[in-house]
Parts: sequence; structure tokens; C-alpha cells
Amino acid sequence: MSPRIALIAHDDEKPEMIEFVQKHEQILSEFDLVGTGTTGQRIIEETDLSVERKKSGPIGGDAQIAAEVAEEQMDAIVFLRDPLTAQPHEPDISALLRICDVHDIPLATTRSSAEYIIHGIARDAGLDAV
Repeated sequence: MSPRIALIAHDDEKPEMIEFVQKHEQILSEFDLVGTGTTGQRIIEETDLSVERKKSGPIGGDAQIAAEVAEEQMDAIVFLRDPLTAQPHEPDISALLRICDVHDIPLATTRSSAEYIIHGIARDAGLDAV
């Protein structure tokens, strides 16, 4: 079974997420990818990757992903968030961060930490694309 990771990015961080995914497309092709609405759609449009899309973050996508973490269906989260801009769905974001901590699920909020996470998970899973 492929590692399952979620890809989430706030609006100002979406270009950074696309660059990250394009740079690591080969390794990410070995993963089962989940994304919030717009982020997932942009990844699908700008790469050859398949992404299971959840709702947009403000209308429940973060909560849907948090539920998968709680159900032990997620191996990691890459959440490139904008720490300088208030988000209308901040309670959902906080809940996702807390659920990752409670269930010991790796959560990257920067591109460099995301690289460590995807390469570590790929190595642990014995994937060829490492």
C-alpha cells in the first residue's frame, strides 16, 4: 500500500506548493495524494499526478483531512500555510495541527521540512523513487 499524504496550501503559498510538487513529482507519483479543493486541482492541472480532492479548506477540507488522521488513514501532511494572514477557518487549521500531534503524524509547514518528510517516508516504505 502506498503512503498516503495530504497536500494543503493557503492562497499565497499555492505557487510554492506547485513548485515543490513539480520538483518532487517522481517521488510523489509513488504516494497516494490527497489535497484540499483548489490546491488539489492546481496540482492535477500542473502535473501528471493524481490527487483525491477534498473540499476547499474554508468549507471543511482541513476538517476532512483531520478526520483521516484521526482514523489513522494518513501518513503525513504537507501544509504550506501563511502564518502572517488570519484565516477565516483558523479553528479547523488549529484542529488539524492538534490532531497531527495527538496521532504522531508528521506535519510539514515549510518546503524544507516537506522535503525531509517525503524522502523519509519514501525511504521507510522502500520506494524506488528515493
